[in-house]
This record gives sequence, structure tokens and C-alpha cells, in this order.
Amino acid sequence: MYLTLRVLALLIIFSTFLGCGAKQVVKDIFASDDDNSEPPSILVDIIATAELNKIWSKNIGKGTDELFIKLTPVVMGKHVFIADTRGEIMALFAETGKTVWGNDSELPITGGPGADENLVLIGTSEGDVLALESESGEEAWRTKVSSEILSPPRESDGIIIVRTIDGKIFALNADSGNRLWVYDRTVPNLTLRGTSTPVIANNLVIAGFDSGKLTALELKTGKLIWETKVAIPRGRSQLERMVDIDSQPLILDDIIYVTTFQANVSALSLDDGQLLWQRDISSYSELSVDTEYLYVSDYLGNIWALDRFSGGSIWKQEKLVHRKITGPAILGDKVIVGDLEGYLHWLDKRTGDFAARVKVEEDPILTKPIVESGVLYAYSSGGRLAAYTYKNNEVTGRPNKTVVVKKDVGTKEKMKPDNKLVEKETSSFLDGFLEIFSSDDEKK
Repeated sequence: MYLTLRVLALLIIFSTFLGCGAKQVVKDIFASDDDNSEPPSILVDIIATAELNKIWSKNIGKGTDELFIKLTPVVMGKHVFIADTRGEIMALFAETGKTVWGNDSELPITGGPGADENLVLIGTSEGDVLALESESGEEAWRTKVSSEILSPPRESDGIIIVRTIDGKIFALNADSGNRLWVYDRTVPNLTLRGTSTPVIANNLVIAGFDSGKLTALELKTGKLIWETKVAIPRGRSQLERMVDIDSQPLILDDIIYVTTFQANVSALSLDDGQLLWQRDISSYSELSVDTEYLYVSDYLGNIWALDRFSGGSIWKQEKLVHRKITGPAILGDKVIVGDLEGYLHWLDKRTGDFAARVKVEEDPILTKPIVESGVLYAYSSGGRLAAYTYKNNEVTGRPNKTVVVKKDVGTKEKMKPDNKLVEKETSSFLDGFLEIFSSDDEKK
């Protein structure tokens, strides 16, 4: 009986998260005509106030194979490093997208890549940590941790920090992969499929957990320095009491910003973990911050700009609701998010108004775009990595051009799928997405 109720709950949540595509699957399973899930917002026409420039675009392996795994590119020096779920790891020239080297590890990659000046680091569904030489792509070492890795390994001062889904944080020697210390936290019975990527600052490892707690550990020893509960579970059911910290904490000027699912956005002191302010905004996406504002994508698809010192609202963009948008990235005076149909939406940083739109490809963009040296990099779940810059249109006193949909040259024409195609695609995705929730037994 418990298993039946749990499967029912998971399917209801799946329907809510994925919208139209999953509705048919759930309807067929339960032979019901009821359909309460929300469809994605229809894209509105916009007045383009910025001109986008695609520097390069390249297909990288098989992407994430519709497994809801958020593999994110990382830029280090002149190179971009990226991986797919089937084991392909590549280094590209950041300026041109041309291949530097490739390594077919044949590993089921689920976390990464992470990189420093010497190593490229990835994690797998089987608990492997693989380190490659960043210049050549040759294997430097590999080691084993306790369970699946869903976030990029991080390195600082010769120590690599790895987070696993069973609540553990491992510290490894960067030269050999040997274990230095382990920190362990209990994982709730029901959690989102994902883990918060630890951040290293001031010789501390700042890590968020599925219990809604944020901790600071000493980098060298793993000693607990402070711990703060940023979200308190509420409700009677396990679903209602989920308060996962799934996004990476963000640090600026000794202030930590963090989001929790079904709870809040919080600002804390890096020194002692003291809460500075909180806002009741539910999110599991990555944050961005500048000198004045904090930018947040909530779980519905609203984009917020908040005063980073008080949490007060500056603006809110509500026209991308239910489009499964990524966390916001910042490039110049623009805020950029990706969505479930492969679009990048460019917003004015001061007002939240749409400035431009471009389609990378048909597949969803699941990971927050990254920005480095004035270039934005977006990676789709289908395996396309694209690099963009932009310039603002000149003010001429005349209206700028109305944009309905702007597509990259070479992208496929969007076709309206029939019900059978929708059922086929979403049912294959269901197999991977049902793992978004896992029990303690599954994580051990």
C-alpha cells in the first residue's frame, strides 16, 4: 500500500514538473480524463533591444540522454571542459569551439566536470571520481566514494571536495585521489534528485543538505565550524516536508546566498552562519548576484531581482511560468535563463523586461548558462554547446524590431508532435525522471 501511494505521489509531482508531455503518460496509466497540470506559458512577442552574436556552436556527444542530469561546462583559462552521460569528456578552445582533446571514459557520468589548472574532474553514478590531465586529457587517477555523484567535484589548495547523494562529503588528495576525511549527514526519506555543489571559501567548505541545513567545514580537517538550519520542514506528509538545498550556495563579500525547495531564499554570514534575511521563495535553481541585486528563478518559473542586502523585491518577471527555466546567469546588463524548449531568454538587468531571445536547439536547457570573460556558454540536454555575446541596439527614436522567435542557423524547425510521439518521448524521460526522488535505501 505504501509503495502504491508513493508511486502515485511521484507521478503527480512528475506531471506538475513536466507539464503537457507527462500529462498523457499519467492519464494513460490511471485511465482517467482528469488533467490538472499546468502547460508552459506561451512565448510572448518581444521588442528586441539587444543583438545577439553566436560565436560558435558544437554538438558534444549525447548530452544528458533525458535523465534530468545537470552536467555543466566549466571554463578554465583558454579551454572549456564538458562531458556527457555516456562517458565522453572533451576540452575545447573557448574562443573557437575547436576540439583540443577528447577522452571516451565509457563511464556513466552524472556529475561535473570540475576543473583547476591541472585536472579535470568528473563523478559517476557508480561513485567513481575520475581525474584527467587538463592539458592532454590523459587519466591521472581514479578513486571510489560511497555512492552516486550528481554535482561537480571542487578543488582548492590541493584538496578535492566530492559530494555524494547519500549525504557524505569526501575530501581527496588532488595528487593521488587518496581519501583525507569524510563528513556524513542523514538523508531524509524523500528528496529531490540532485545535490547542492559545495563551495570553498576562506578555507571553509560550505555545503547545503536535503534537510534544509547549511554547514561550514574546515577544508583541511573536515571539522564542523558552524551549522544553520535555513529551512524548517512543515506539513504532515513527506512531500510537504521536503526542504532540499539543491542549488550551489553563492558567496559575495562574506555573505552566503542559498535557496531551498518549498521554503525560502536566505542570506547568511560566512563567518558564523548567522541569518541576515530570508524571503519566502521556493527554488531549487542556481543563483546569480552582482554588487546590488540577487537574481532567483523560483520553482514555478518566475524570475526575481532582490536587493541583496535586505531581500526586498526589485522586479519580478512572470511570463516564463511553467517553462522549467534554469537559474539566471549575468552577462553585462543582461540576465539570461534557458528553458524546456531550448530557448535562451535575455532580460534587462534593471527592469526584468525581455531584451532578446534565441533558440539553441529543440532539446531543453537544464543547467544555468555560465559566463566567463564576456562570453555566455549554454549547454542543452541534447548535447549542443553554444557561445554567445551581445550588444545593445542603438537608440534611434524609432521602435526596435519585434521578435517572435529567433532561431540559430542550422536548428531544426519546431514541429508539433502528435499524441503518440509525445507519449513515446515523455515515457522514455519518465524512466530517468522518476529517480528525482529516492529513499535512504536507494542511496545506500
